[in-house]
Amino acid sequence: MADPMRIRATAQPDGVEVRVLMSHEMETGQRRDGSGNLVPAHFIQTVTVTHSGKTVLSADWGPAVAKNPYMQFKFQGGKKGDELTVTWVDSKGETRTDKAIIN
Repeated sequence: MADPMRIRATAQPDGVEVRVLMSHEMETGQRRDGSGNLVPAHFIQTVTVTHSGKTVLSADWGPAVAKNPYMQFKFQGGKKGDELTVTWVDSKGETRTDKAIIN
């Protein structure tokens, strides 16, 4: 299983700012290993962020996203002490879910 995501959610006057650093190799399927063989594609395909049971962000990604992707966004309606859930699913069906409290 992948390493935990690093999530920071901060309440601000104009909404909640969320920053997420994900640990994932994000292989495109186009790189070759030392023997000249193609490294199979393995990348995050979907990212979902929920707050109070509602989706505040949903993203579909492809192989062009960099290794250990970083994502930042804002949303309205959150407050200090609320919980956020971030989930990703990759091209091999592996998934990772982590939670953070809004500061």
